[in-house]
Amino acid sequence: MKDKALLFINGDAPGSFPNPEQYGLIACTDGAFHYLKILNFPLDKLDFISGDFDSHSGKEEGIYEEKFIYTPDQDKTDFQKALEIITEKGFRKVDVLGGSGGEQDHFLGNLTVAFGYKDQLDLKFYDEFSEYYFVPKRCILKGVKDKMISLYPFPFVENITTIGLNWPLTNGNLSITSRIGTRNFAVENEVSIEYEQGDLLVFIGKNYL
Repeated sequence: MKDKALLFINGDAPGSFPNPEQYGLIACTDGAFHYLKILNFPLDKLDFISGDFDSHSGKEEGIYEEKFIYTPDQDKTDFQKALEIITEKGFRKVDVLGGSGGEQDHFLGNLTVAFGYKDQLDLKFYDEFSEYYFVPKRCILKGVKDKMISLYPFPFVENITTIGLNWPLTNGNLSITSRIGTRNFAVENEVSIEYEQGDLLVFIGKNYL
């Protein structure tokens, strides 16, 4: 059974699409529906389109009306409301496209929403520059040699040790107010990360060299 969901949200449109056949559920927010239509994504593959529809009324796409889920709660973002629906449907792995670019307050808001779900979902963002996600206190990044690796504390990380990076850390501390760990790169195919306290957002970019 395909246990992973694909969610498109209203940032920059992706340059390419993953194979939809690898997902058990595919959804988008109302704003993302615009670029999916323009880029000729197979709209029949969408399981639902959610949002307050301030970005898209849906009227001109009446053929998909049965897929619209109206979520008017202004105390939550469309991204958050879409994740709630996906979670209710039993999915715990979610790939997100369209999370960055566009208005930067949206990007920061998307990271904040992802932070709130880090213990519930295996949530990964993908854009034209990198993939990024929150990592547990012990993890191994695989297949990353020569790729840009940025470590971003959210908002701090204590006693972090890394193996396999060009500039390793040994029992170091990171904080958004003092020291962050961006623009490093992997010298090994596997990078080990361990830390004791805090939360860490990792960006895995394109090849550095």
